[in-house]
Amino acid sequence: MGFVAKTLGAASALALLAGAALAEPGLIIDLGGKFDKSFNEAAYTGAQRWEEETGNSYRETELQSEAQREQTMRRMAERGANPVIVLGFANASTLEKVAPDYPETNFTIIDMVVEQPNVKSIIFAEHEGSYLVGMLAAMASKSGTVGFIGGMDVPLIRKFACGYVQGVKAVNPEATVIQNMTGTTPTAWNDPVKGGELTKSQISQGADVVYAAAGGTGVGVLQAAADAGVFSIGVDSNQNHLHPGSVLTSMMKRVDNAVYDVFVEATEGTFEPGIQVLDLANDGVGYAVDDNNAELITAEMKDAVGAARAGIIDGSITVHDYISDDSCPVE
Repeated sequence: MGFVAKTLGAASALALLAGAALAEPGLIIDLGGKFDKSFNEAAYTGAQRWEEETGNSYRETELQSEAQREQTMRRMAERGANPVIVLGFANASTLEKVAPDYPETNFTIIDMVVEQPNVKSIIFAEHEGSYLVGMLAAMASKSGTVGFIGGMDVPLIRKFACGYVQGVKAVNPEATVIQNMTGTTPTAWNDPVKGGELTKSQISQGADVVYAAAGGTGVGVLQAAADAGVFSIGVDSNQNHLHPGSVLTSMMKRVDNAVYDVFVEATEGTFEPGIQVLDLANDGVGYAVDDNNAELITAEMKDAVGAARAGIIDGSITVHDYISDDSCPVE
């Protein structure tokens, strides 16, 4: 091979390496939109933080319908995004099908496990964080009746509900917990009007704290609670600021950190497939205290929840995981 050919060959190789190194990560925002003030927005916030801190860019698209899942995943991979992050359990069966067709592309799914050699599955201990906010709800309640409003009626949301009920009952075994799900289809994640109606119904039954685990629907829950002068509890993102003094706290599910970390791993070459669990021990879940709710969370409440958190981490307190056997020991 001549000098020119060798030089051109080396240049081409370097270009390919540079292209591989500069591959943009991709984020597929799920139904409900990136400004749902909850799950999707947390993911978007994490991606934006990575972009601002590194100066790098990422590819992003938003699903508009269930029918777009497979096409969107394939399109993102074919455009060279790596890794590709998909949000939500509803993507699991599609990713099982798509991932093997793109073995050189790394994928991450949040909220479900997909066992493929190029997939990282990130799941959260939502029941642990929900236990803590359940304790806070019971301590803040004057009526002894609190509420839970979920989005789509699926095992994952039952997991939130079960953890919440356990936390409530740990403080007040005689408490009543009213539970409603918004619906059985994906539209349940983005129906704030129905969320508000369900909240009003629970309040009429005596609930004076209502926990929303319902994506964009939760915005209606928090609004209705504020209008009625009762407490609400936000979810996923810190929603305390939406109604200062009315949102008791928010059950933080650090989807933002999960997305941020996957993007960092990709750029540093440390991405590893497999299952990652984010729980209380690694601050994957928790509850939010800031200037918007600091006066609502007393020292006694903090101490009680702090002790419970320590107990859950060291194993002396067991919070039942609904996903493990589709049941809840308390209702």
